[in-house]
Amino acid sequence: MVSQSSCEDIGGCKVKKLKVLIVNKLYYPVIGGIENHVRVLVRELSSQIDARVLVANTAFQTTKENIDGVDIYKIASVGSFKSTPIAPSFPYWLKKLKSDIYHLHFPYPFGEFSYLLAKPAGKLVVTYHSDIVRQKKLLSFYKPFLKAFLRKADKIIVGSPNMIENSPFLSEVKEKCVVVNYGIDARRFELTEKISKKAGDIRNRYGDRIVLFVGRLIYYKGVEYLIRAMKDVNGQLLIIGEGPLESDLKGLSMSLGIGDKVYFIGEVADNSLAAYYHACDVFTLPSIARSEAFGLVQLEAQACGKPVVSTNLPTGVPYANLDGVTGITVSQRSSENLSEAINKLLDDENLRKRYGANGKKRVHEEFIKELMAKRVLGIYNELVK
Repeated sequence: MVSQSSCEDIGGCKVKKLKVLIVNKLYYPVIGGIENHVRVLVRELSSQIDARVLVANTAFQTTKENIDGVDIYKIASVGSFKSTPIAPSFPYWLKKLKSDIYHLHFPYPFGEFSYLLAKPAGKLVVTYHSDIVRQKKLLSFYKPFLKAFLRKADKIIVGSPNMIENSPFLSEVKEKCVVVNYGIDARRFELTEKISKKAGDIRNRYGDRIVLFVGRLIYYKGVEYLIRAMKDVNGQLLIIGEGPLESDLKGLSMSLGIGDKVYFIGEVADNSLAAYYHACDVFTLPSIARSEAFGLVQLEAQACGKPVVSTNLPTGVPYANLDGVTGITVSQRSSENLSEAINKLLDDENLRKRYGANGKKRVHEEFIKELMAKRVLGIYNELVK
């Protein structure tokens, strides 16, 4: 057994627990898709491994916090460059926090570069969430380091087979890649009496034939095309989320003359989000770029029994929403295709129920957090045998 493992007394016998350092750019209470995923994974694994988390801080101060019973090391940051926090002492901490396994979540270029500098002993697991798409100048400089980093990985976890097939970087290291489905806390989306009442209140306020979008209002989400599609949809669009394009999108809905059926809800608390999913008739994810690597919100909607309309990106998006099974996938940047798919579902209750039931069943069978953690733990154990 590797020497760094911590020990736990159980009935007088010492049982080794793997030391695992989980590395990402940020951590809770910072909210984001990868940050949420990392926290769910850490919470599920913390009883079975000796887990610690290493991330950048949002200030020039190094702190150690205990969140959910896990030590979180937040390393002083001097700021961010291209959404990448720069924490100068990151390599030092990677070396200092000796572990059996280092589990890095990509993309975080400064984190991967720090790993190459620190060269810590132990196995390297990488969860490859997304290609770097928009920062082309950064990528041209970073590409050799990224390839070197992936070559050093002992195992690369991806959220869908689509990512392995379509990523220009993963195609060179296919033999190291393994698909582990993302997992959500399905219990958060159960239709309790309280959530049912909130959902009823939402429908009383906005009417029936509700179309829902949840996400940041940024370029690759394609909300512009969804708003244009609503010109030809007899229904109401609820947009949950904030972002830099909010003002432009509000202006677009007014200029199209549909301001009376496009509602910008803003941010919604976690304990209220399920009510909006249950209140809607159709959930939409109209993303237009590979930056949308999966779209966990699709699983959340499916956990509530809702059909999904999404786009046929070469990422995990159509893997999460199976065309003709859990919903409909349409061409990117096509408001016409979006409106046709939305109308088809709004006009056919039986089809909505069938797709919704299929999605809910698939989530509970393949995309729950317990199963995700079990598969990741299996990878850890396989590597240290």
